[in-house]
Amino acid sequence: MKYTTLPNTNIKISKICLGTMTFGNQNSEAEAHSQLDYAIERGINFIDTAEMYPIGGNAQIFGSTEKQIGTWIHKIGQAEREKLVVATKIAGPNRGMEYIRKPLDFSKKSITEAVELSLKNLQTDYIDLYQMHWPERVMNMFGQRGVQQIDENWQYSILEILQVFDGLIKEEKIKHIGVSNENPYGVMRYLMESEKHNLPKIATIQNPYSLLNRLYEVGLSEICMRENVGLLAYSPLGFGFLTGKYLDSYPEKSRMKTFPNFVRYTNENCFKATKLYKELAEKNGMTSGEMALAFVNRQQLVTSTIIGATSLDQLESNINAFDIVLSDDILKEIEKIHELVPNPAP
Repeated sequence: MKYTTLPNTNIKISKICLGTMTFGNQNSEAEAHSQLDYAIERGINFIDTAEMYPIGGNAQIFGSTEKQIGTWIHKIGQAEREKLVVATKIAGPNRGMEYIRKPLDFSKKSITEAVELSLKNLQTDYIDLYQMHWPERVMNMFGQRGVQQIDENWQYSILEILQVFDGLIKEEKIKHIGVSNENPYGVMRYLMESEKHNLPKIATIQNPYSLLNRLYEVGLSEICMRENVGLLAYSPLGFGFLTGKYLDSYPEKSRMKTFPNFVRYTNENCFKATKLYKELAEKNGMTSGEMALAFVNRQQLVTSTIIGATSLDQLESNINAFDIVLSDDILKEIEKIHELVPNPAP
């Protein structure tokens, strides 16, 4: 396993981060614990979750992902917990998840309540990386390419948010902070306010990055590399679409079959691009999934890649893909496909 450091810290993190959003819905507690055990055996020390997980959540299973990780942390003990880097997220507004709390915002009350609940669910005294799952303001994300009008109801609150996090860090409830599903405006505002007022600096941004979505490269990549904000790349397989398994049909119990409302990776151009990537991978002795993960891992702008699985076989295969080093010739062929079908899944 290769390691790097969480930006602006001395915390060592694995280049592979275990994503857990299937725990508590698609995966049982026993399966979740098995995945966590196996990930640690393979050298992964970085675990990502969120208060809103599992995927496809509702009021009945709300928080079950963190709870299953929490029972595992309790099982392994405090000494082993201290070797881990555990990240979670607070859910923002605008997503129809009012069962989490009302209102869904980033007020001091909401952030404090969310942190306390995550600490309880995770059965830990501190969270290594605490992230805002998506912005408080309305913006382009989850399938939208750009902003055509601004959210006039949003009240600027970034300074106040950083002040709340500063207090939680001083209380040693969280160590570092990050954003997720953010755009250049949001990242720059957080950086400017933290520098101006000597407040905590965001260490990371968790955004989609894959062969089907490289929009991070436009605007965000330069900001984050110059300002030392690390990219935690999520959905490197595009909800599994880049494995090619959805090209002919949707297998039973697969994510796309289970959650038919998740259409981000299912448009015509996603099919077109995935077919081309699959042909290129197989021509070079790889599966399309292996090539997709190896591509993300090869990018200098990626700090750690978040992978998830519903079975140990999938998890093993995904981890093994990070041993593959793509040649310059293959990378050139990937760029040709990208130019032909750029970013089909924004």
